[in-house]
Amino acid sequence: MADSTWFYENFEHTGSAIGFRTVRKLDEVQSPFQKIEIFETTDFGNLMVIDGAMMVSTRENFFYHEMMSHAPIYTHPAPKNIVIIGGGDCGTLRECLKHADVETVVQCDIDEQVTRMAEKYFPELCESNADPRATVMFDDGIAYMQNAAPGSIDIIIVDSTDPVGPAEGLFNRAFYENCFRALRADGLLVQQSESPLALMDLIRDMIGAMSDAGFRGFRTLPFPQPCYPTGWWSCTIAAKDGRDLAAFRSADAAAKTFRTEYYNAGVHHGALAQPEFIKRALKQS
Repeated sequence: MADSTWFYENFEHTGSAIGFRTVRKLDEVQSPFQKIEIFETTDFGNLMVIDGAMMVSTRENFFYHEMMSHAPIYTHPAPKNIVIIGGGDCGTLRECLKHADVETVVQCDIDEQVTRMAEKYFPELCESNADPRATVMFDDGIAYMQNAAPGSIDIIIVDSTDPVGPAEGLFNRAFYENCFRALRADGLLVQQSESPLALMDLIRDMIGAMSDAGFRGFRTLPFPQPCYPTGWWSCTIAAKDGRDLAAFRSADAAAKTFRTEYYNAGVHHGALAQPEFIKRALKQS
């Protein structure tokens, strides 16, 4: 393909890189917060890049969005009210709204331009934005959680970029304390927790900060994600009441009435079977 070029994201921490073959750059915008680029690739559809880091592609975004939403929803006994901090591409919002018993989902992302680019280049991810249960707002997620009413939320999903720039404040004790206060007694916090292979120290520090904020139960669920460094990612669930997060509503997950590409009850069970090095690092059984 003589007319194609390659976009690479270099990951200095592990001396590795991930690359996609591209046809052309479709768009670019500098928001008040970050640089957003859209590429057309030869095999993975459209690709969104923020400040040089790959965020989402058409072909493989389902791994991330489905695990970030369905895993915590089926872990909670009966979630009605969900808040997504970040999530500007709206894929996690779409997945949450597949659950008919969910009554409200608020998505609060600081950068409106991410959503506008997603609406244009990833319209399938935004197809539920007009759902009457959805509120799509553009504001500081840290301030949103500071102002949230105590005991008003069942699940908080932190669907953020890496812990630098606008997302840096979403990975510390002060933010987690606000989340803890806003959750109901049986509430769950879930956060994208980077690559267990490359960034286990970050996951360990994150869980330590969650524990300092009052959370008592934790589980890190790994899953594939081809466009992220190492190709292997994770989400970490924290329980306010310290419940066993190895238990989930597996019968409900097996009987789900909506379509997914990756998530099912068996995948959820498999993600709970922790690799040995993760168990050692996090002292999980």
